[in-house]
Amino acid sequence: MKKNVCVVGGGMMGLTVALRMAEAGYQVSVLEAAPSFGGLVSAWRLGTTTWDRFYHVILLSDLALRKVLRELDLEKEIRWVETKTGFYSGGKFYSMSNSIEFLKFPLLNLYQKVRLGGTIFFGSKLKNWKKLEKIPVEKWLRKWSGNSTFNKIWRPLLKAKLGDAYQRVSAAFIWSYITRMYRARNSGLKKEMFGYVPGGYAKILETFLNRLESLGVELQADAAIDQIVRESDGILKITQKNGQVKHFDRVVVTTPSPTIAGMLPQLPDHESKLYEQCDYLGVICSSVLLSKPLCPYYVTNITDEWVPLTGIVNISAIIDPAEFDGLHLVYLPKYVLAKDDMAFAETDKVLQERLTEVLEKMYPDFHRDQILAFETARARNVMALPTLEYSEHLPPAKTGVEGVYVVNSAQITKGNLNVNETIEVAEESIPWLSKI
Repeated sequence: MKKNVCVVGGGMMGLTVALRMAEAGYQVSVLEAAPSFGGLVSAWRLGTTTWDRFYHVILLSDLALRKVLRELDLEKEIRWVETKTGFYSGGKFYSMSNSIEFLKFPLLNLYQKVRLGGTIFFGSKLKNWKKLEKIPVEKWLRKWSGNSTFNKIWRPLLKAKLGDAYQRVSAAFIWSYITRMYRARNSGLKKEMFGYVPGGYAKILETFLNRLESLGVELQADAAIDQIVRESDGILKITQKNGQVKHFDRVVVTTPSPTIAGMLPQLPDHESKLYEQCDYLGVICSSVLLSKPLCPYYVTNITDEWVPLTGIVNISAIIDPAEFDGLHLVYLPKYVLAKDDMAFAETDKVLQERLTEVLEKMYPDFHRDQILAFETARARNVMALPTLEYSEHLPPAKTGVEGVYVVNSAQITKGNLNVNETIEVAEESIPWLSKI
């Protein structure tokens, strides 16, 4: 008789776990708290178009994601595009899209550029990420790039991404970004090549869910979990917040760590504390649909601290404007600590006005009447903060509640949060999950 397994969480990680468990012969159900599946890759309606709530692209080096897309018969549809990168510093824009532009970059002298380039090259060759977990990111960057380059470039970028929490983060954090972006360059062309599937993640998710249903996987949205309890006969009882009760032989939880202790009342105290104490970054990300293009860069890195954004992501620099009915889509993300209630409390109307004023100040040719749609998505638990010796303080994947396992993005220890990394964690869990 097939074991009945429940996967809690219907993001890309949960869906990948469900796919592999179903292929291994288990009877699988997926319970997702939101009204639709996808989590951070879910899509929504923005003006006249449907696209991703948060920004995503595919890199040439995203082998785990590309493998899943190949199985879904979607990899062949990926459109690859060369990207451009910009910097905004001192109220001016600079292009940093190739080696010549890097050499012309006026904010650093030649010696500082050599050290900065050396830091990136050296970091891309490092393999011992565990050693980097023991070194504060600021100490490592100051050592290799120098104090001046750290103060001009690295510190503003770290603060834009992490706020003051960057002081608690290990060097493994910046190493993971360096290695991923370095691998993104086509080894033959030495250019950054990013890709997307026409239709975005709405199409990917639709295809993925159809595949799961063809394998007999039960999919249930609007299924927020109240608690998971192991009964005396060994069966796991899941009670949903709507009162519905289901029973399973095994449960795999893929939700963020801070949500886990609350749904497992039988969890040992020391494990509960590990989940509760896991600090997360959240994101407040506005999607802006424009009648005119904003800039030529895919991403604009920002070193001016008066700009309240982690960066500006012009997804239309990669994606065919036909996907947006000839319009142009820009994301305005700001990462904040998940516990920052003040940031999450700001209303959409106030945020839109504040960010519109920022765009007017940054871009002289931008006018607010170019905005055709402005919507803001918020996610409180996005990425576990990679603090010093992070991997040594993770709670076990096999919880203290027999039959309950955790596979979530907090287990990304040698990379940064992105779709490819979440799929890799899911794939790496399958050999031992298939034995439960």
